[in-house]
Amino acid sequence: MKSPLLNIKDLPEFSKIKAQHIEPALDELLAQGRALTQQLLEENTQYSWDNLVFPLELFDNELERMWSPVSHLNSVLNSTELRDAYTACLPKLSEYSTEMGQNKALFLALQQIQDNQDNLNLDAAQQKSLQDSLKGFRLSGVDLPDKKKQRFAEISKELSTLTSKFSDNVLDASNAWTKQISDLDQLAGLPESAIEQARQAAIQRDLPDWLITLDFPSYHAVVTYADSRELRKEVYRAYSTRASDQGDKPELDNSDNMGKILQLRQEKAALLGYKSYADLSLDTKMAESPEQVLEFMNELAEKSLPFAKKEIQELREFAKNELGIEELQAWDIAYASEKLKQQRYAISDEDLKPYFPVDSVLSGLFKLVENLYNITIQENKNVDVWHKDVRFYEIYDENRQLKARFYLDLYARQHKRGGAWMADFCSRFKMRDKLQTPVAFMTCNSAPPAGDKPALFTHDEVITLFHEFGHGLHHMMTQVDYLDISGISGVEWDAVELPSQFMENWCWQREALDMFARHYATGEKLPDELFNKMQAARHFQSAMGMVRQLEFSIFDMRIHQNPAITTAEQIQQVLNQTRDEVAVVKAPDFNRFQHGFSHIFAGGYAAGYYSYKWAEVLSSDAFARFEEEGLFNSQVGKDFLNEILEVGGSRTAMESFKAFRGREPKVDALLRHSGLAIEKV
Repeated sequence: MKSPLLNIKDLPEFSKIKAQHIEPALDELLAQGRALTQQLLEENTQYSWDNLVFPLELFDNELERMWSPVSHLNSVLNSTELRDAYTACLPKLSEYSTEMGQNKALFLALQQIQDNQDNLNLDAAQQKSLQDSLKGFRLSGVDLPDKKKQRFAEISKELSTLTSKFSDNVLDASNAWTKQISDLDQLAGLPESAIEQARQAAIQRDLPDWLITLDFPSYHAVVTYADSRELRKEVYRAYSTRASDQGDKPELDNSDNMGKILQLRQEKAALLGYKSYADLSLDTKMAESPEQVLEFMNELAEKSLPFAKKEIQELREFAKNELGIEELQAWDIAYASEKLKQQRYAISDEDLKPYFPVDSVLSGLFKLVENLYNITIQENKNVDVWHKDVRFYEIYDENRQLKARFYLDLYARQHKRGGAWMADFCSRFKMRDKLQTPVAFMTCNSAPPAGDKPALFTHDEVITLFHEFGHGLHHMMTQVDYLDISGISGVEWDAVELPSQFMENWCWQREALDMFARHYATGEKLPDELFNKMQAARHFQSAMGMVRQLEFSIFDMRIHQNPAITTAEQIQQVLNQTRDEVAVVKAPDFNRFQHGFSHIFAGGYAAGYYSYKWAEVLSSDAFARFEEEGLFNSQVGKDFLNEILEVGGSRTAMESFKAFRGREPKVDALLRHSGLAIEKV
């Protein structure tokens, strides 16, 4: 039987992919990869790009095309059968990756190519790809003695299983908790759209009345709008104790997983000769050391904390005087903040939502990037997708040549992981006879349509969509032909957020908003009065938001910088200490935020969460050039495309930034965009 996961000629046939296809397809491909590597090494003694690197790239491309749909489905259409098959494959992938990374003969062959790169006429991009590859070998333990190599492989294998289990526990704990509401009065304060969503959630599960879930749109609506303080507390508690010792599902507690993950990461770093996992993580990033990162974070904290303390004091006084809340608690923060924002600026998220219907937002987003980068985006409805709500689009250049394609999965639903992300099916890759066009998966978790209304986004959800599309553009607009440095591949992790955070800025510009902010019923543009209120409220509690992100970043760096931290208790102590220093909102004792912090325990942000702030310096400074020279200045748009988006990982991020900006980055624009009117750094 032909497997839908092997020899995918164009796009995956999602409707045909079954759990039982996954492991056999992977086994077959990994066997091919091992045989090919051995064959290429034995056939030659003088190695070149054509007789070694390119054939291996071809295979890696096939492996990515097989595995990426599986990984994606595990995130967006999770089921027991799919998860079991996915989880069974992780150790095999880890073994293969480590085996290749520790293959001394392959390493020496690539080293020979690098030593001979001038005679082989390798271009700069090929040289960068080789340089990255050789570093990857060293970070895979290629230079270790056999016994340590074996231990390194065991650690990598165990980490792949533990991080996946961490993520599964968060998803399962989120799905396991619901609260049925039979009396509509309990939902007093919630906007009509949120009540309709609660009704839809109940209908989907064949239940009467209304249902609150831990999907983010549901959780956010309750803690922001519910007048019932008890309901806010109950939902906050459920959300902030997911997958922890404080949750109601002991079997989903991530405490042991966190400790083991940290312990194994530190052991891996020690095997490679690093002081800590943080040092290992930063070896491939722009930042030079954990100390430099912490200094950067502490400097931002020092400048933000006075503002944040003033903001929280104002909120406490408002909550006491206007809402009768004597002691402001964590589950009151969003609710009281929303009331204060309404009082101060006479604006609420609900006032803006009618102006952000899904089709209008997408149309405006596409028009914006079409203008900036001289491209055309068209929907294609004749593509096999994994869910009826998924859309598919194609991007064409100015000569009507196909440049890239992408899937868009916008709405929250059962069995779909929370959050928003961009992943890829395949990257741009120049083969002998054709050019592979990149294909991206872009995923959000916005509220779906309710009743007879289209999906209406909050302004924050619009920002999230623009953010993920920025990642997508980085992947899709690349002009690099080599797999390892095409798109976002090979870009330092703390610069990866530059194009995504750059896109967020457009959501605040009148010229951009006029492209898509239109009332779903009347077609009316966002009125000046609302726009002015939105701008006035832009920096509302921005310092509180800043120190919250700094709390996460400093906590992440500290637990990965200290090899002695290997238990859930120690992790909690570091978090408590960090909160004492930079947080202005006191977390209750039961709060277990860290047990659901998938970015660092199950994603790629371990000792790297600071990247959001680090890259925000780059993105704010980059956008400042548009502010200085014209938001739709065609030359500036062309320069951003040429010097940032198209070059991928073919050169360092600093080289790319300087090529666009003409100098190294400055922090001024970030502070200005954050509304922190403080002296220059």
